[in-house]
Amino acid sequence: MNRREVLRAAGAAAVGAGLGGFPLGWIGAATPAKKKILMFTKSAGFEHPAISRTAELAFVREIDGQIQIVEKTGEKKKDVGLGWAEKVLTDLGAKHGFDVNATKDGRIFSSKELSDYDAFFFYTTGDLTTPGTDGTPPMSPEGKLAFLDAVRAGKGFLGTHSATDTFHSPGDRFDPKPPAKLDPYIEMIGAEFIRHGPQQKARMTAADQRFPGLSSLGDGFDLHDEWYALRSFQPNLHVVLIQETKGMTGIDYQRPPFPATWARTHGQGRVFYTSMGHRADVWVKPEFQSVLLGGIAWALRNVDADVTPNIEKVTPKASEIPTEALAKPEAKKA
Repeated sequence: MNRREVLRAAGAAAVGAGLGGFPLGWIGAATPAKKKILMFTKSAGFEHPAISRTAELAFVREIDGQIQIVEKTGEKKKDVGLGWAEKVLTDLGAKHGFDVNATKDGRIFSSKELSDYDAFFFYTTGDLTTPGTDGTPPMSPEGKLAFLDAVRAGKGFLGTHSATDTFHSPGDRFDPKPPAKLDPYIEMIGAEFIRHGPQQKARMTAADQRFPGLSSLGDGFDLHDEWYALRSFQPNLHVVLIQETKGMTGIDYQRPPFPATWARTHGQGRVFYTSMGHRADVWVKPEFQSVLLGGIAWALRNVDADVTPNIEKVTPKASEIPTEALAKPEAKKA
């Protein structure tokens, strides 16, 4: 069975199962108590505007029905409260029955509070054990281990966009040879960021329409965003959405289709990641929110799903990356 036939069969099975629409208001279906998510948005590397809390990079909420970025105002380091993505996730939690605590303070991973959370949500960059770009308190090396141990022991983990651009493995990620050893965080999340090309519209093909949040999206959708090129995929990925590369602009995407959203188990923990979420407007797109809420429901164990590894079936050439697609970005001139 070829890749197209596999995807068609998955869609038919979803229809035949009669699963209907995804119940976004899932709270109360299994447990009446609200579950808690720790949203961590520290930037030790590049600070994405979607999680910035400064006036210089903060998002205007809405202008004439459009989400827009505030240009530089000169009011650097002025706290504007929660960043855009933090606000959206917090509002989704209030609407759908889970609590969100958004923080950039890595010290929480060494505190007793860590055990209070049912899942962790990362929109981060770089080595989070360093103060880095945003200068907020880092997590300690012991805090990193405590976090990873908590996931392996059964806590949920969710990552969006640059969560794969976090805690890079030793060595050169542009080396055509796969890394000899992955950072344990990369092993947990399921893949590692290489680089990205120009923002553009691209196709997300649904690999599993039965996964929570996917039943209303048909066989996929088109979305304008900043798309990550990824490598070092874990063999037990259950691919939910596929990055279709045909017709995309940029050397990063001159490769076969590869996973863009997936679920996997890590020890006893449930891990969900999507590469979507760079652009502000994406966070209020119904397709993105449906995928995100489905992943949250699964990671929090409010719903179950079959996450049998399918990466070899639906993206069999995901690890075939031409040398051109591993070219290092040119250093910016001072």
